[in-house]
Amino acid sequence: MKKVGIIGGAGFIGSYNTKKFLEEGYQVKVSVTDLSKPEKYEHLLQLPHAENLEIVELDVTNTGQLGPFLQGCQIVIHGGTPFQLDVQDPQSELFDPTIKGTENFLAAVQQTPGIEKVVFIASVAAHNTNFPLLPDGKNEGDVISEEDTLFMSEEGHPYAQAKFIANQTVEKFIRENPDLSFEIVTVCPVGVMGNALSARQDSTSMGIQFLFKNKIAPNPFFQMFYDNDIYFALVDVADVAEGVYKAAILNGLHGKKYLLSSESYRVSDIHRILNDQEPVIGPAIVYSNALAKQDLGMEFKPASVPLHEFAG
Repeated sequence: MKKVGIIGGAGFIGSYNTKKFLEEGYQVKVSVTDLSKPEKYEHLLQLPHAENLEIVELDVTNTGQLGPFLQGCQIVIHGGTPFQLDVQDPQSELFDPTIKGTENFLAAVQQTPGIEKVVFIASVAAHNTNFPLLPDGKNEGDVISEEDTLFMSEEGHPYAQAKFIANQTVEKFIRENPDLSFEIVTVCPVGVMGNALSARQDSTSMGIQFLFKNKIAPNPFFQMFYDNDIYFALVDVADVAEGVYKAAILNGLHGKKYLLSSESYRVSDIHRILNDQEPVIGPAIVYSNALAKQDLGMEFKPASVPLHEFAG
C-alpha cells in the first residue's frame, strides 16, 4: 500500500483529495496546522477507509517539521495555501507561507528518499492574477490555455500574486534541477465550487457561492462582478480531486501544468442556478481544459452540477 502525504488535506479541496486517495487504497497522511482544533479535521475520520488515515500537525514554514512529514511517502500533494478574500498583512498571511513554504518544501523533498511524485495544487492565478477578470490582452470570446503567456499584475489580489510567484518558484526549481529522482506536476483550478465535506464555515469557495446566491458584495471589487456581469470560470471540487489523483499516478508528466476548468457562467446566471432557476445566457468556455482531457483523461462535469449541489 503506497502512502500519500497531503499538505492541507483537511481543507475544502484537500478533503476531497483525502477522500479520493483513501477510496483508491492508499495510506494517507494529512497535515493540519493545529491538532488542538479537531473541528478542522474530524470530518476526515468519518470517511470510508479512515483506518488508513494519519493526521499530523505541520507548519509548512518550519523546515524541521517537513522532513518527518514527508518520510515514508511516495506521493506528496501540496495544497496548503488558504484562500483569503480579506488580507490585513499579505506578507505574514500569504506571501511567507505560500512562497517560503514552497521553497522549504522543495528543499525537504530533495532530501527525502523514496518520493516518486509531487503534485502542486496551484491556482488559475498562476496563469492570470486578474482572475476572475481576463488578463490584459485578452477580450471576451477569447479562450485561455496553457500555451498563453502568463499574466501577473501587482494590482491583483495578494493571494493571486502569492500563487503566481510560488508557481514561478516551482518552475525555477525544475529548471535548476534537471536530474530529479521524482516528477513534479502542477494543477491550476479555476473557481472551485460544490459542497464541503465538513461542516466548517471558513471555506472561501463556500463563501463565494453564498455571496453569489444572495447577491452580496463584501467589497467594491466583488460589486464590480455584479455591475459588469462578468464570466466566472467554474470547476467541480470533486473533479479537482480527480485531476490531482490522475496527475499523481500517471507517469511522464514532469514539469507539466494543467488548467482544471469546466465552463464559465455570467454572475447573473450563477445567481440563478444557485437559486434553482434556469440560466438565461448559458455557459461559455473561457479557460480551456483540452490538455487535462488529453494527458490526464479527464472528463469535467457541467459547471451547473456543483452549483446545484450547493443550492441543495
